Amino acid sequence: MQVVGLVLAALAFVTLISLGNWQVRRLHWKEALLASVEQQLQAPPITLAEAEALPRSEIEYRPIVVTGRFEHDRERHFFATYQGQSGYYVYTPLRLADGRAIFVNRGFVPFDMKDTATRQEGQVTGTVTVTGLARDRLDEKPSFAVPENDIAQNIFYWKDIDAMAQSTGLSADEVMPFFVDADDAPNPGGLPVGGVTRISFPNDHLQYAITWYGLAATLAVIVGLLAWRGRRKND
Repeated sequence: MQVVGLVLAALAFVTLISLGNWQVRRLHWKEALLASVEQQLQAPPITLAEAEALPRSEIEYRPIVVTGRFEHDRERHFFATYQGQSGYYVYTPLRLADGRAIFVNRGFVPFDMKDTATRQEGQVTGTVTVTGLARDRLDEKPSFAVPENDIAQNIFYWKDIDAMAQSTGLSADEVMPFFVDADDAPNPGGLPVGGVTRISFPNDHLQYAITWYGLAATLAVIVGLLAWRGRRKND
């Protein structure tokens, strides 16, 4: 039994060390990702044509500038909270010069101002230029815990760009396959409030690595103490 116990302890020790090493590798990857995103955020905005030339993996958080006319009658509402207040992010198609459209997250409006009639001043007309961050689309609902989008009530709980387009009468072919989050340039009347992009990359890998290494060290100490006591008993 002692031999079996030692073998099991050794296997557990190796597993714990392997998990710690994996978390260290993940830590290095996450730090490189954070550095890359931070450098990217400081870069000058690219044009729509330049964005289209990028591989999809390089779209997220890319500063971008787009020009067109907002189609406010087609705005979609994404349920969100901002600074502790419930409301919606307003996603409005921006009609481009070539006839295509791109959904722009213009920013946050409070829950009781979902109706465009309550914020007419912010429904800017004519040709506008929007500077912001390109955001990649989602291919599927991010979690089973996320509610299904309520298309009938124009309330979205996850950013399904195809559903947004179809619910406004736009075809998938005429809508760009990514979004733009507008920057914090103020809109007339103060709404929507732009600049709501949350850039968050949880980085707990060091903590996890310390935990796994700590468990491995604890296991080694326990096994060592048991072996020492067994030897004393035999002596």
